[in-house]
Amino acid sequence: MSSKKTEISDQFAKWNNALQTGNPDAVVACYAEDAILLPTVSAKVRHNHDEIRDYFVHFLTKKPHGKITEENIRIYDNIAISSGLYTFSLTENGDPADVAARFTFVYKKYDDGWLIVDHHSSILPA
Repeated sequence: MSSKKTEISDQFAKWNNALQTGNPDAVVACYAEDAILLPTVSAKVRHNHDEIRDYFVHFLTKKPHGKITEENIRIYDNIAISSGLYTFSLTENGDPADVAARFTFVYKKYDDGWLIVDHHSSILPA
């Protein structure tokens, strides 16, 4: 993998590590101010940090841990797209569960690094 693609792949690790903190503010810090989130387990589109934070306040109670099973990265100057498949290990009502999903992360490079500007995640159809 090229160094630029590794840099983008590392953004998922950064985001996933933020999930592990259990702190919604750590997760929100991975998103640009005007980011859009189309989340896996909510029908509501999230349009800003407050709405994205609200989603993660609830999602983080499930103790999610993501693992990419297929990743496709394309880089266009200061925009990068990572899409593919991931599986989340969750705890639902005290019981472990795995949720397979499709994802697209669109990143934009700012002066201080890459941030998510668009994130779509949906449960993988049977």
